[in-house]
Amino acid sequence: MNLSVHAMETVADEDHAEFERAVLAGLGAAPRAIPAKFLYDARGSALFDAICDLPEYYLTRSEAAILRTAAPEIAALAASTRTLVEFGSGSSVKTRLLLDALRGLRGYAPIDVSREHLDTSAQRLRRDYPRLVVDPICADYMALESLARIARPALGFFPGSTIGNLTPEEARSFLRRARRLLGDDGALVVGVDTKKDTAALHAAYNDSAGVTAAFTLNLLRRMNRELDANFDLSAFSHEASYDAARGRIEIYFRSRRPQTVTVAGRTFTFAEGERVHTEYSYKYGAAEFEALVDGTGFEPWRTWTDPDRLFAVHHLVSIRS
Repeated sequence: MNLSVHAMETVADEDHAEFERAVLAGLGAAPRAIPAKFLYDARGSALFDAICDLPEYYLTRSEAAILRTAAPEIAALAASTRTLVEFGSGSSVKTRLLLDALRGLRGYAPIDVSREHLDTSAQRLRRDYPRLVVDPICADYMALESLARIARPALGFFPGSTIGNLTPEEARSFLRRARRLLGDDGALVVGVDTKKDTAALHAAYNDSAGVTAAFTLNLLRRMNRELDANFDLSAFSHEASYDAARGRIEIYFRSRRPQTVTVAGRTFTFAEGERVHTEYSYKYGAAEFEALVDGTGFEPWRTWTDPDRLFAVHHLVSIRS
């Protein structure tokens, strides 16, 4: 779908206004926090793609290996599927494993908040899959109200352990929303990171090349560019640690010294060591994830893991209402 110049400008203005509201509210809160979705501007999305290729970041390799093995079985379970709907699609790399297996597929609807990254990925997929109708949706999948224009039955795809970026309450809310969007004949394939050795988790989110740190601090760069802020990136650092009691990685940017920053005309003071939360990454055992799914309108149907059980891919089916 091609938007007019006026429509694109209106959407861009709305995106900017939402970003400004979220940042000002988050920096003015106690404790301070900015929603993770704003990490994914075009540069942030490219940095995340680079993270996925890092030797320490086992998640992408493990999930891709599982999908290569499981794709034929997923395709058999979804034999009547007409549309693949991907929530938080990014560059759609792992999606190709399903697109190659789902031979009766008519359409692919990637959903992502990064408009530029979404359009670039869609163009590549249209080139490589000329018979597939690629219909990108630039939206927050946590707020999406309708998928009325897609052909059904639909298979949802939520890879990368992105569900771990949501709190358990948010994750249940997402699953209930996905169930409504995909309908009675829908199903959902979800990638979930598992609990494991703390050292492996720490290394995955504090890589030696500093790419994850650049990804976190790119949020400050984005605020400087889009909100007329004056963050000194060298005065902040990336911080990621595992909270074993809560089963989650917690990610922040931390002020290295006392300082004052201006954002969209407002002034914010940071104490030395003060943190701003940007992201969670929850890890789930199999029983914990099944408990999370309970009551959302889905039921677990099939689970695949890699030999080392570093990662899991769950196939959920709709419970008919």
